[in-house]
Amino acid sequence: MAHAQSDTAIDRITIDPDVCNGKPVVRGLRITVESILDYLSAGEAPETILRQHPMLEPEDISACLAFASRLMGRRYSVKETA
Repeated sequence: MAHAQSDTAIDRITIDPDVCNGKPVVRGLRITVESILDYLSAGEAPETILRQHPMLEPEDISACLAFASRLMGRRYSVKETA
């Protein structure tokens, strides 16, 4: 069940090459998933983020977290640079 809810949440995330250089954004609003995650990692409460960006909905923040979680579940490799 949680997986189905995550799929619905992730539907709120859009990627369009013409919006924010193709970065994942919330519902095409030009607010990147990265920005929301940065706010949360800096200790901002979801309620504060919603006040600062009144066009966002609580489900948008959940969608950003679900999107990031889905990405972490994928296989990836780290390239070392010198």
